[in-house]
Amino acid sequence: MATADALSRIGLAGLAVMGQNLALNIAEKGFPISVYNRTTSKVDETVDRADREGHLPLFGQYNPKDFVLSIQRPRSVIILVKAGAPVDQTIAALSQYMEPGDTIIDGGNEWYENTERRISDASSKGLLYLGMGVSGGEDGARHGPSLMPGGSHRAYLNIKDILGKVAAQVEDGPCVTYIGEGGSGNFVKMIHNGIEYGDMQLISEAYDVLKNAGGLSNSELADIFADWNRGELESFLIEITADIFQVKDFESGHGELVDKILDKTGMKGTGKWTVQQAAELSIAAPTIAASLDSRYLSGLKDEREAAAEIFKGQGFKEEINNVGVVDKKRLIDDVRQALYASKICSYAQGMNLLRAKSVEKGWNLNLGELARIWKGGCIIRAVFLDRIKKAYQRNPALANLLVDPEFAREMVQRQAAWRRVVGLAIQKGISVPGMSASLQYFDTYRRARLPANLVQAQRDYFGAHTYERIDRPGSYHTEWSKLARGATV
Repeated sequence: MATADALSRIGLAGLAVMGQNLALNIAEKGFPISVYNRTTSKVDETVDRADREGHLPLFGQYNPKDFVLSIQRPRSVIILVKAGAPVDQTIAALSQYMEPGDTIIDGGNEWYENTERRISDASSKGLLYLGMGVSGGEDGARHGPSLMPGGSHRAYLNIKDILGKVAAQVEDGPCVTYIGEGGSGNFVKMIHNGIEYGDMQLISEAYDVLKNAGGLSNSELADIFADWNRGELESFLIEITADIFQVKDFESGHGELVDKILDKTGMKGTGKWTVQQAAELSIAAPTIAASLDSRYLSGLKDEREAAAEIFKGQGFKEEINNVGVVDKKRLIDDVRQALYASKICSYAQGMNLLRAKSVEKGWNLNLGELARIWKGGCIIRAVFLDRIKKAYQRNPALANLLVDPEFAREMVQRQAAWRRVVGLAIQKGISVPGMSASLQYFDTYRRARLPANLVQAQRDYFGAHTYERIDRPGSYHTEWSKLARGATV
């Protein structure tokens, strides 16, 4: 066990696996760290791991006072506990021993307005505050996450050297940057998670089509996703999907584990927050919304099983698994293109949400830099994030990722395959809400004229909401009922 002859450079409170791994990462990079947890066995466990994993400079503390006082001034303390009340309780326990100029960093998935409240509360005591999104899961926390700190810039500067070493490293720097004021770091992480929801849904739909319309085995799917991970779809989620299809079910002794997993998807709330914010900001995010709806519907397992029997009894003929003659090679390539085009839509929606919130809050978010720090460490890390970064570097005022010349060309090139996949899925009765929502988003956004003129006429008819004309300025109201019935006005 390491012993502290001097004060630690930083502290971390909250030693579940994410907290332990981040603390060990910090210590491994050469920064002495104090750790604390209300359950003392977690402190012992972390200290033991530090000893086993390289005699790292990590020092356990067993009460809030000793923990805080073991850190050099100005103190910086990372909190990694469950969002909500536990964060407030931890802050209350620690802050009574902290001094003006010290910093609290919340590394959890927190609602951004809670962070802004805590910034205000901390400021009244002279304390600095950061809300820092941490992405990459347990492995990322240990070996290099993507970090999204927002709040006090002074607080960020106090730990910039630590974060720069601890974060994932890519060719153009560490996957961390100062996000902006207020709760911007938490908001950016929330949108990251919303994009992640969309990504995972789209991948699951690609799997569904290939399996149930193409009749592909898990072994074939593993090879396909591994191949895709060597091209334009190269990403963490594609990589782990290829791995998943290879894992055997050792419990039953036959088949692959993926086929034995109950088809009910869990969630922790950040996807819901993203869709709520899209509604608040009047930003269309149909791919992300479809992914959330799909998780809700997946939870209705008993209802879905009962519904399947009811519709079967009414004569519904299931087309799934009725593969027939399929050109597998073409289907695989079509699905690849459909997945790529759909993913671009999901990322475009997330970036539009970030821009809209940045304008509302005055955060001045740098969308290209956000794409850069997502290139490594995080769950949505993907090779095409570098191209998203470059798109916003070319044009920081880019209205939508879809109209960047490079991405626009790719969307046009892939749209025929995309339509074939969605059409085939509809024909077979395979639900592809994410791919379909993405395609409808593309088709709606690319059209110079929509049928919204009729909707506006209806609104004016029943509610006198007025309308604008395409051939002259001003607002107009028409007595539609009278005119339709031939009455004089």
